[in-house]
Order: sequence, then C-alpha cells, then structure tokens
Amino acid sequence: MGWLILLLVVIVIAAVVLIANIAVVPQAYTYVVERLGIYDTTWDAGFHFKMPFVTRIAKKVSMKEQVVDFKPQPVITRDNVTMQIDTVVFFQITDAKLFTYGVERPLSAIENLCATTLRNIIGDMELDHTLTSRDTINTKITAILDEATDKWGIKVNRVEVKNIIPPAEIQDAMEKQMKAERQRRESILRAEGEKRSAILVAEGEKESAILRADAVREQRIREAQGEAQAIMEVQKALADSIRLLNEAAPNDKVLALKSLEALQKVADGKATKLIIPSEIQNLTGLLAAAKETVN
Repeated sequence: MGWLILLLVVIVIAAVVLIANIAVVPQAYTYVVERLGIYDTTWDAGFHFKMPFVTRIAKKVSMKEQVVDFKPQPVITRDNVTMQIDTVVFFQITDAKLFTYGVERPLSAIENLCATTLRNIIGDMELDHTLTSRDTINTKITAILDEATDKWGIKVNRVEVKNIIPPAEIQDAMEKQMKAERQRRESILRAEGEKRSAILVAEGEKESAILRADAVREQRIREAQGEAQAIMEVQKALADSIRLLNEAAPNDKVLALKSLEALQKVADGKATKLIIPSEIQNLTGLLAAAKETVN
C-alpha cells in the first residue's frame, strides 16, 4: 500500500515537471534558451519542450516594432543657444541572441546614444537652421543609430524629433514675431476685403447707371416711336380725307368752304399777318355759298 502511494506521488511529480517544461511561444515572439547557463538555442513561435533542470528560458523577446519616447535632451547649437529636444525612436529587434547578450539595458543604451548623436548633429547647426530642418535631423540621427545598434540585434527604423523647445527669451521673441505676422496677414486680408467691397460697390453703381441709361433711352425711343406713329396716323388721315374729297368730286362751293375753314384755323394762330389767297374774291358770296352748302 505504501509503495502504491509512493508511485502515485512520483507520477504526479513527473507530470507536474513535464507540464512545467512545456512551452508555447506566441506569434511575433522569440525565446532565448540556455542550457546550464550557456546559450543553447532560440525558439520561434510554436510548441517546444525543454529539458528539466538543465535548460531554461533566458529571455522572451518581442519581434514587433516598438516605440520609445525619450525625455527632452539639452543641446547647444553652433551659435551657443541651449534648447531642449524631445525625440521618439521606432525600432525593431532583428536578432534575439544579440539583443539578449549584446548590451546591458538596451533601451537605456539607445537613449544615451540618441542624446549623444543629437548633440553632435545640433552642434553643427545654428538656431534658425535647427528650427526649420527637422527632416534633415531625423534622417541623420536615424542613419547613425541604425548603424550603431546593428551589433545589438536592433534595427532603428526611424527617429522623429517631436518637439524643439528654445530658451524662454527666444520663445517670447518668436511669439512676438508670430503675432506681428498674424496682424500683418489680418491687415492684408482686411485691405483686400475693403478693396473687394469697393469694387463690388463700383460695379453695382456702374450697372445701375447703365440700367438707368438704358431705361431712359428705351423711354425716348418709345416716345419717338409714339410721336412718329401719331404723325403717320395724322398724315394717313389727311391723305384719306383728301382722297375721299377727290373721289367725291367737290364743286367750287365746297372748295370755297374748305378754304374758309383753313383760313379760320390760320386766323386762330398767333400770327400777326394774314395773307388771303387771290382765289377768294368775294367774301360775301363765299359766305352765302358756305351757308347754302351747310343747309
């Protein structure tokens, strides 16, 4: 009975040890394995089994791209201006063995290397050039860090200068300059707006004057056309009356009466002289003939 219990205990211990030495490496990870304290192998993603009490997992390494935001570093430009520059490093581990054994505290090493490289680059640039050359700084520091970290199994994909903080007095001067620039742009925009408004007003007045002139011209044309039409109607009526009169073959008495009517119209005018046609010889006879014709 005692031997059976001991056997069960041994089986349980063996199962626990067996299970404890089973390892499943997840995707995008690599495990560095040591045997008796010496590097043995590197496990990729999948199922693995290590020898109990002989091998151990020394380091679990992520092969994903990683991002590290380093604190601002003080740097001095070539014209002796001290500023703070904040950088972000994007890197990826390419060799888990070199990353494990190549350098102590890799992130701290990358930060120190980044700060040193940044000081060297900024030290050859003036302040104005520094503020306008972020892309150049990023390219230079990325190339230098990538080359230096190859022996650590690290590839620096890119370095971004996140923020450049100049001294307080320079920031004040820059703010004043930016404020003056904004005011200048506002003045230009205001002047352009006023100019545009004046142009629109002038164009509106011009169009209004043109419309008024067109209206007056149209009115005069219509009045002239009306007068011409009236004259035409009068002339037509006169022509019709003459034609009717001719068709009626009037006698001398009727002609004498028409002459008298014309004379009356002339006499009603403002003329101071009156010329009587020679054909009217006998006014009394003419009046009598007119009376007879009327009756």
